[in-house]
Amino acid sequence: MSSEAPQSGIGRRDFLKIGGAATAGLLVGGATPEPARADQTPGLPHNPRTQAAMPTRNLGRTGYRVGIFSLGGQAAVEQPNNEAVAVPIVERAIDLGVNYIDTAAAYGGPQRWSQRYIGQVMARRRNEVWLSSKTNDRTRDGSLRLLDESLRLLNTDHLDLWQLHNISTMNQVEQIFGPGGAIEALTRARDERKVRFLGFSGHADPAVLMEMIRRFPFDTVLMAVNAADRHQRAFVPELLPMAVERQMGIIGMKIPARGRILASWTPPPTDQQPAFGRADRPGTISYREALYYTLSHPVSTVIVGCDSPAQVEENVRLAQEFTPLSESQMSALAVRTEPIARQALFFRNWAS
Repeated sequence: MSSEAPQSGIGRRDFLKIGGAATAGLLVGGATPEPARADQTPGLPHNPRTQAAMPTRNLGRTGYRVGIFSLGGQAAVEQPNNEAVAVPIVERAIDLGVNYIDTAAAYGGPQRWSQRYIGQVMARRRNEVWLSSKTNDRTRDGSLRLLDESLRLLNTDHLDLWQLHNISTMNQVEQIFGPGGAIEALTRARDERKVRFLGFSGHADPAVLMEMIRRFPFDTVLMAVNAADRHQRAFVPELLPMAVERQMGIIGMKIPARGRILASWTPPPTDQQPAFGRADRPGTISYREALYYTLSHPVSTVIVGCDSPAQVEENVRLAQEFTPLSESQMSALAVRTEPIARQALFFRNWAS
């Protein structure tokens, strides 16, 4: 394991220290933080089933209350020619009270299957969910082209959140904020009311994401935080408190690490696995433990991709039953993930 890795996750005392009033509002439904912008496009979406379906938290300073389980636009929802499965997953999620859906221009390859499937549902139910997408282009012009195509495929005239996708290196940061960089696309789209709020996502290096926060007052950050976090370039000790302090909406992802963190996972043959995430053993914790570990931190919500409506139902049930883990419970889970940390954190930068 990297010598840079902190020795513990965030504890209950630290949890209170970093969050203050912002964390209290995030977790227990206190006063909603001041919205980032007052002159928004049509009113914020509203799913009338969310409040009864699961706990909700503030999405930072956006003024939106989000259910703690949100639907990710990957897994079955990005598979080619999978409309018969993908569309019912999205429909069932909204029916059960999910009020945040995440997708990206890159999901589903050149055909952008994820946006196509989600767009079929948005044509009828756009006002029920917060709709988030991303650009993986680092330039202004390229990102604006992606946005226009995303809006067309998603059957909407605006996004609630537009994010810079998978920021991994300082070179990418410099390109984004340089002349003609993607940040110009984000601010222009917001000014033109094609998007409400701005954010970014990242998996690899907390230092890079902290630099993004220093450079621009983003509204949200989508970050990879799971029970193995402490073992390599941990996001929890510094990046997470920084985002909380600035009242950003914090969205957790990579909870099951594409199954690799789960004891129930059976590794496929090595030659059928991507080179960046090969594993030869099952994980060490249950899905419930993995989900509750991340939700026990000051995140607004978590996004999880699902392969069937039944998986959506199970996630909503677990969200409804959620109670925060104790500090000792979280530490024990982190210890159990150490032997499989490399496969559970396949998305992190493992370079020395």
